[in-house]
Amino acid sequence: MSRYDSRSGDPTSYRDRRSDSGFGGASAYDGSVRSSSSRRDYDGAEPPRKLDLDGLTPFEKNFYIESPLVAAMSDAEVEDYRRRREITVEGRDVPKPVNSFRDIGFPDYVLQEITKAGFVEPTAIQAQGWPMALKGRDLIGIAETGSGKTLAYLLPAIVHVNAQPILAPGDGPIVLVLAPTRELAVQIQQEAAKFGASSRIKNTCIYGGVPKGPQVRDLQKGVEIVIATPGRLIDMLESNHTNLRRVTYLVLDEADRMLDMGFEPQIRKIVSQIRPDRQTLYWSATWPKEVEQLARQFLYNPYKVVIGSADLKANHAIRQHVNIVSESQKYNKLVKLLEDIMDGSRILIFMDTKKGCDQITRQLRMDGWPTLSIHGDKSQAERDWVLSEFKAGKSPIMTATDVAARGLGMHIPLFSILCLCCSF
Repeated sequence: MSRYDSRSGDPTSYRDRRSDSGFGGASAYDGSVRSSSSRRDYDGAEPPRKLDLDGLTPFEKNFYIESPLVAAMSDAEVEDYRRRREITVEGRDVPKPVNSFRDIGFPDYVLQEITKAGFVEPTAIQAQGWPMALKGRDLIGIAETGSGKTLAYLLPAIVHVNAQPILAPGDGPIVLVLAPTRELAVQIQQEAAKFGASSRIKNTCIYGGVPKGPQVRDLQKGVEIVIATPGRLIDMLESNHTNLRRVTYLVLDEADRMLDMGFEPQIRKIVSQIRPDRQTLYWSATWPKEVEQLARQFLYNPYKVVIGSADLKANHAIRQHVNIVSESQKYNKLVKLLEDIMDGSRILIFMDTKKGCDQITRQLRMDGWPTLSIHGDKSQAERDWVLSEFKAGKSPIMTATDVAARGLGMHIPLFSILCLCCSF
């Protein structure tokens, strides 16, 4: 049995007990709960907290046991591995990266899902991020979109959930993942469902633009993992449909994007309702000062892992061409580009405005180009349909505002996109 296997037959017991599973790792609290004053950010400044730890039950969050193969790696081998995979790390007692899925010691039912998905080896962010996350420390992860960040935090989340007490009636989630857009939240939920099903971990996705009823029912039944956009989650909290008292594993995915969209007040409001001794994982594709400042207030003694450059702004594997044309030439230039590149690939055209999306979509369709559009004024049902048509190749051209700027092509084999930035 894996040291993380926790599917206990006793419904009143912890999903996993260190005494039974052979964790061997030190408890995060050494037998006692810290006071809130002991949790300081990594500059030593104490962030404001609305909760203290009085009366809160200690919880286990250190699950990492280094495999013999990883332990045998010399400092020179570790340095060479990180250099080859462009991994930069910061923090105290940073664990060595892993070379294979077996090295991390995930339970067999998780490894089976990894094998089924066809993954050959961990991505760079997973190789270094998994040991960090499993040690229970706060974590900053910076890597370009499409680098495997979702599984970098979801698989440790499954291990974390399985080690906590079973949910009681009225309990909120154990894991909370905040995402900037509905589309990204839905994609995260798909992965959570795929990898959490074998250990019977329930999840739900909370986002606006759809009826609240099904989401409320999921929350009332009890779910271990909630993936949410900030606005709808606050609505659920204020309506007393859920609470965040049980959250011990918090993920902020695409943190830079959430700040760009003006979600900082909502994020602060949500985080203020979560116990301050939680484990927080902070993921971003870029690292502007605003993101760093927020991280300093939410994280304590974090690890930091950067894949590539901390100044990265886009996926460096994408070839970019810039054409500067006058306003009157834009549409003709766009059509000429479509004629040159239309080879069966799916083409994503970014617009500055929702109105521009609709106008160009109508014009392209009138000229015989199979085009659909997606933006924030579309209903969720229409957005889901447009995405499914685009991903299936039934409508190979899609215009979009920045609602589709992150994560659109995740987990789609042979998904080819040309991005044209047009401000019609």
